[in-house]
Amino acid sequence: MPIQVYAVDDSAVVRQAMQHLLQGDPDITLIGTAPNPLIAAPALRKHRPDVLLLDIEMPGMDGLTFLRQIMAESPIPTVICSTLTEQGGKVALEAMAAGAVAVVTKPRLGLKQFLEESRRELVQTLKAAARSRPRAGPLPAPAKRALAAPRPAAVPGLHTLSVNKPVVLGSSTGGTQAIEAMLLALPADAPGIAIVQHMPEKFTAMYAERLDGVCAMRVREARHGDRIERGVVLIAPGGRHMQMRKAGGQYYVDVVDGPPVNRHRPSVDVLFRSAAECAGRDVLAIMLTGMGDDGARGMKLAHDRGARTIAQDEATCVVFGMPKEAIACGAVDSVLPLPQIAPAILAFDARG
Repeated sequence: MPIQVYAVDDSAVVRQAMQHLLQGDPDITLIGTAPNPLIAAPALRKHRPDVLLLDIEMPGMDGLTFLRQIMAESPIPTVICSTLTEQGGKVALEAMAAGAVAVVTKPRLGLKQFLEESRRELVQTLKAAARSRPRAGPLPAPAKRALAAPRPAAVPGLHTLSVNKPVVLGSSTGGTQAIEAMLLALPADAPGIAIVQHMPEKFTAMYAERLDGVCAMRVREARHGDRIERGVVLIAPGGRHMQMRKAGGQYYVDVVDGPPVNRHRPSVDVLFRSAAECAGRDVLAIMLTGMGDDGARGMKLAHDRGARTIAQDEATCVVFGMPKEAIACGAVDSVLPLPQIAPAILAFDARG
């Protein structure tokens, strides 16, 4: 049976474009559209779709408020369709924190052409969302405590791991929420972490800023030449690859251009392969929720060179794609539920 999609967007151009783009795929059917949540709500109660495609800025009720209502009452896998404005991006990230599984970007100009060029990505995203398991309500997050108290300085002797034992992490669909939950459980002096999260260009800087505001560790979008150091999380910029290298006994990241790898830029495989080549057994590689197989081969290379490897388990994944592929190719030492991954990082840290 085709995946049933319902689109809510105040732009008639977008609604018409969605009808045109999706009717050519036998696995997807657009069962209805609405210009705002007030009109959409009765239709969704009558006929629940497999996936909701939701705009953010709309008259009557904004998409974020509507999403929170849906997730509180009867969660529907939701893909956010947002403009590339700073305000739109920040609200879209709030929507992902509230339970949306992915973001599809749209420009203010040249909209119809952009959507047609992005058709493959849009279809793949909707199919992944249909296989996801959205949770009800936002992640429990001790954000107020983190914001109210200053970040403590690293305590000498608390952990014995040097800055020369980094953590690398890859994720995609559902990963923004999973990463936030994991980082909230880590102390300010946890090992340095380099992350590739599949996310549109311009969203990664806002995502890093959001995490930096609620986590004890410092979080920022990676810059070329940044050192991987204790207490710091580096997020690969959207639209560019991030590689790890070693120099003078320290580990650094290089942010580079290049063609997509496994259809992604940044690619988890690029990060994991570089970590395997320069760090070997000194690195901990983690695979979180996501669609596809990006990172599986890079994790296998890291595993074969002595790295410690962890995959998120199926029960706590929004989409059990990337972890499943890594497990299938023999790349994973441990399969853990999301709440156990932060303790596993600290256990790796304490090994010395």
